[in-house]
Amino acid sequence: MSELPTVEVAVSPVDKFREFLATKSLRLTQERRQVAEEVFSDHEHFDAEQLAQRLKSVSRATVYRTLTLMDDGGLLRKVARRANGKAVYEHDYGYPEHDHLICNQCGTLIEFPAVDVTQIVDEVAVQQGFRVEGHRLEVYGVCSECLRPRQRRHRKLDQI
Repeated sequence: MSELPTVEVAVSPVDKFREFLATKSLRLTQERRQVAEEVFSDHEHFDAEQLAQRLKSVSRATVYRTLTLMDDGGLLRKVARRANGKAVYEHDYGYPEHDHLICNQCGTLIEFPAVDVTQIVDEVAVQQGFRVEGHRLEVYGVCSECLRPRQRRHRKLDQI
């Protein structure tokens, strides 16, 4: 994963989540706060099970429900599904617009700046009279590690 710079935000992710919850007449419980703080502690891609394992004091159901709320509120986004079928999340709030290369074999996610893609999308939108509110590009293929030839182990029969 490449390192993209963070974006300065006026409101912390936890406070932004609290504001969103208030629009839904929900409150920021201690458990929801723990989930939000853990999600925004770094910018690693994760699935709900990985997060639930790190947050042993929060129920698995609360982790899943909170991730859904954070996705609905625009703080998180589902990026893709891993080879095991689990949805992968990343935080979207406070992070620049970017796109992903996704390996079909090992599930590696590689981030890259969306500058050129955004320019193309904006040009097409102007031509079509369309107002862009965002975009998502996920390019699927095989990463350089998986393309590397495997070292062949010599079997005993091959050595005779």
